[in-house]
Amino acid sequence: MCSMEPTAGCFPTVPEAELYRSIQALLPRETDNKQLPDCFNKGMLRWTLHKKVLNNPANSVSLVWVLIKELEKAERWDSRKCIIPLLHTLMYAIIQTAYIPDELYKRVYDFCKRLLTFPHPYCTVGLSYARQIKTERAIPGLKYQRMVTAEQRLKNEHYPYQERVFVLADPEVFSGSLGQVLMGDIEAFASASGGCLSPLEHMRNVVQHSIQAALGGEQCHGERLAQALKDMGQDVETYFQEVMATVEQSAEEGARGKKGALKSRLLQLYSEIVSDTDSEPLSGGGPLCDCPLPNPEMSFHLWTEDLDIWRVLTKWFRSSSMSEQFSLSQELEDLELGESPSDPRPSDITRFSVLSNDSGIERDLPPSADPSLSSSLDSASLSASLEQCKSEQDPSKLSRRGCMKMKPSAKDNMLLMQDTLEEHASLGGGGTGGRGVGRGAPLQRRTGSTMLQNPFHKQQRHFTARIVAMGDDRVLGRLAKAYFFFRKREARRLFLTMKVNLQFYYIPVCRPTTTISPVKENLPEPRGNPCALGSYLSMVDPWYNSNIRGLGCMIPRLAEMKQTNPGRPKDPFVSDVISYYVRTGQQPVYFTIYFVKITFTSITREPVEDVFLTHLEIEFPEFRQILPPTKDKQRKSSGEACGAVVSMNYRRVTLSGRDVDKGLSVRTSGAQINAIPSNEAEGSVFSQTLITTNVYNSTPFCNSHAPFIYFLSDLNCLTLTLNESPTKSKNNIVPKIRTNNIKIRTLESRSFTLTLDRDSRRTYKDVQSIEVSPCLDPGYCVQKTMRSKLKLGKDKDAGLSKYMNKGLPLPINTFAGIIT
Repeated sequence: MCSMEPTAGCFPTVPEAELYRSIQALLPRETDNKQLPDCFNKGMLRWTLHKKVLNNPANSVSLVWVLIKELEKAERWDSRKCIIPLLHTLMYAIIQTAYIPDELYKRVYDFCKRLLTFPHPYCTVGLSYARQIKTERAIPGLKYQRMVTAEQRLKNEHYPYQERVFVLADPEVFSGSLGQVLMGDIEAFASASGGCLSPLEHMRNVVQHSIQAALGGEQCHGERLAQALKDMGQDVETYFQEVMATVEQSAEEGARGKKGALKSRLLQLYSEIVSDTDSEPLSGGGPLCDCPLPNPEMSFHLWTEDLDIWRVLTKWFRSSSMSEQFSLSQELEDLELGESPSDPRPSDITRFSVLSNDSGIERDLPPSADPSLSSSLDSASLSASLEQCKSEQDPSKLSRRGCMKMKPSAKDNMLLMQDTLEEHASLGGGGTGGRGVGRGAPLQRRTGSTMLQNPFHKQQRHFTARIVAMGDDRVLGRLAKAYFFFRKREARRLFLTMKVNLQFYYIPVCRPTTTISPVKENLPEPRGNPCALGSYLSMVDPWYNSNIRGLGCMIPRLAEMKQTNPGRPKDPFVSDVISYYVRTGQQPVYFTIYFVKITFTSITREPVEDVFLTHLEIEFPEFRQILPPTKDKQRKSSGEACGAVVSMNYRRVTLSGRDVDKGLSVRTSGAQINAIPSNEAEGSVFSQTLITTNVYNSTPFCNSHAPFIYFLSDLNCLTLTLNESPTKSKNNIVPKIRTNNIKIRTLESRSFTLTLDRDSRRTYKDVQSIEVSPCLDPGYCVQKTMRSKLKLGKDKDAGLSKYMNKGLPLPINTFAGIIT
């Protein structure tokens, strides 16, 4: 499928009636969460629809017309569940359409503006797309040009932004043929749908699309332009730079630029391109050629123990063509790479000391010495000095060599703190939902973009790393831990924060019930829902449920099909869906990362600090037993049946915001702490309180129970469930405690086993006590440390602190955020 070949006459035009039926088939229904096979098919239907219109510009324009009609119909009928799917499908089609008439642009823009009167998240998505359509209407083809240039790393001097997708898969889930199928799909179709394209072919696509989008079929002959660019060879790079300069200059001028200047300049370039390769005079326009949007560059990684996100991003940054603008000394880079990924502190580096012949004060140096030499040494001279010290070192003497001490500047600290600044107006109040670090907003999970009306201008970063985690809750636990240490390392010494923007995505994939790989692993299966966070996102975002949750169950089927029919041609389904997800899923849902301090029974063993995201389990191994299957069987002794005595001190959270400190002792055989609701009815204990207060939701409750369920699933707190003994519970009622700060300690000479995020590799034994609280963001800690050093008042929330997130949330991008 060559993108530069004329395709208008090769592929049939799809009738609008067929497009209408295809669109109706992929829209979500009320029963999609329960009928999972139907949900899985909708993701395939969406992919098939885009494939139908990919190879014919006429099909693309027809699809845009049908989609905007359906959006206006959904607005009239107040069918909001269809707006987000239709709008994302519309925008994805607009980017790939060769030419869109101005009246169609205006119709789409007017609809997006009307969405501003809708509640969140419709107004957020509508505002984002309204801005894009306004820019695209003034500068046609700008979105496509920037997307291809950034994703394919095309060298130019006018748009220095680059993006890359990193797929991090859990090796315990993607083992055997399952991992091979995923790796083969991503590697084979990482650069383009249907095959890899060279940088020159991408440049031809950009020139072709930009000229056609500006001139249209009346002034541009698509087939002649495509043939002329193909015959040009290496010279197409010159015209690519000209088109980039023209379009970016128009984007920079904006409304100040002269109307029609962009179109006249591109018309001039079109005449030069066609006249240089064809002696025939230009005779008006003609059929346009399609330029399929290539998939972004992707790299596939199995998340083994030695994989570190910081090192992967650093390697990509150094290999980039723009990295020389931000280069540091080689000594500093080697120091960064030498650090352990799991330890935020610097590793033990051999230090060489020799005898100093002076006091070390500049004024005491001899007159012949140049004090500026020590500060002007480059990395080569520093390495030479180090080697000389190694060779001349005398263990009995100490001396000093040229060196320098670097301290983070105020600008560096501000760059790190800007990531923690939050917008109170767009989020409905301050705080992160974490009670342990202060709460100024209702106990609801944060969602939506934080860039809306932010008074603090953040630095524009030239690199964007889109990290896609694939697996169950265990891979998310690893992601949260890696992100925590990433921020902690950057707080100590900035390197990637100034340059790379991180965006996180999640594709829930469970281990298949039937073992695909012949290798059997003796790993315990996690109890409960292994993809609790994926189920939560599927519940609050129906379009995520249709496309991304369905992909997780489609991958094992593709692996089985590959085994049964190895000769079947591969379709780029997985990479296409990932590309659609990372391009249109721009509404984050924030999940609090929780910090846990672990103390062991042995006094010689130091306490351990770790983090978790979704699940924490406490288990007393001596009370792990199977209850008698019959009632008449004699029960065991009460001490053995009830478990161990533990002391709990916690702060109980309430919907009214009146948190209460409590403490109790209870006998139990274990406990589970969940940060994600276990089911849709989670939180039923708060039902009466929620209905009576009714201060956390601006919209009135409907007669149906669905809005109530969605709101309760939006509660951002920990739920502790005790394994209560049947001797104390007549009705098998499991007690639940809702809190964000809790301390658990055994009162007897017993120890328990702790497992984080259902990951057997993150299990701690012989534990005596734990302390759980939301993580403090390193950016907030930097500001707090600066204030303590300067002794600026006693108010901990003074200055910039009151505008900052104190907790460390993990943002997972979805299509709409949380739809209530």
